[in-house]
Amino acid sequence: MNKIFSFLTGAIVGALVGATIAILMAPSSGVELRGQIQDRSIQLRDEIKQVADERRAELERELENLRAPYRKE
Repeated sequence: MNKIFSFLTGAIVGALVGATIAILMAPSSGVELRGQIQDRSIQLRDEIKQVADERRAELERELENLRAPYRKE
């Protein structure tokens, strides 16, 4: 679990550094750049929410399977 967390932390930091460099080197105007940043942040937020929802559903299924043998019917 610690290796996964370390990997994800590194990936996020790398993405932020890459995005910062891309923004600083971008040949766009300020208005265009802000619009692109806003669009990308909305897209990223939606992707993260989708992945989190999928993972939550997976964990809920696993929890249900673990609880099933202990239920008295």
